[in-house]
Amino acid sequence: MLTTREKFKSFYYQDDVFPEIKINKSTTALLIVDMQNEFILRDFGEAQQFKDAGVWERWIPFHDRLDEIVIPNNVKLLQHFRTRHMTVTYGRIASLREDGADRSAVQKSDGWNGINLHVDSFAAQMIDELKPHKNEIVVNKTTDSVTTGTNYLQLLRNMGIKTVVVTGIVTDQCVASTVRGLADDGFQVICVEDCCAAGSMALHNAELTIMNGVYCNVLNTDEVLELIDSSAE
Repeated sequence: MLTTREKFKSFYYQDDVFPEIKINKSTTALLIVDMQNEFILRDFGEAQQFKDAGVWERWIPFHDRLDEIVIPNNVKLLQHFRTRHMTVTYGRIASLREDGADRSAVQKSDGWNGINLHVDSFAAQMIDELKPHKNEIVVNKTTDSVTTGTNYLQLLRNMGIKTVVVTGIVTDQCVASTVRGLADDGFQVICVEDCCAAGSMALHNAELTIMNGVYCNVLNTDEVLELIDSSAE
């Protein structure tokens, strides 16, 4: 049976043997990206817009994956981090001005990526299943990447973090740009395949294959849990 890293092995790495992954619990952080009411709930936000526009049918597989796979696995991983007193962080799309004037150009653009979620709105909050606890850091972004236009990288360095475990949505946009930003800045990155989703499985699988081995190690939830439990303090 193929490991997740082998499953998502790209053209460039077909002849390579991936090295063993080593982490330390005290220097590893979880980062949950954009798991917000606006994007997740079926009777609110984007889902309601899709229904009103008559295109809901093509988004049902995405929401099925969220409800049946991505949310339960994020909950499982989050609880694992919390019970082991490991660092938990969040990145979310949230503007500081109600008119969204502080947003980056990409989030002022027309179409699906044109987003304005005020920081205090219900839409901007993380879903109830993944609601942050006290002392868990939430970084507000008006960009796709959590690392661009925020102080997230500095916060990680201040806390001595060396490895970041990334989950969330969507795989080929905000997750991917965040993974690349972390990797380019020198962090070891793990992207959790079954804690992420894209608009289609084709996009999800393609992006993970592109990133695996160069920007991150792609693992599944059970592999990450095993890695944590076998790691040094």
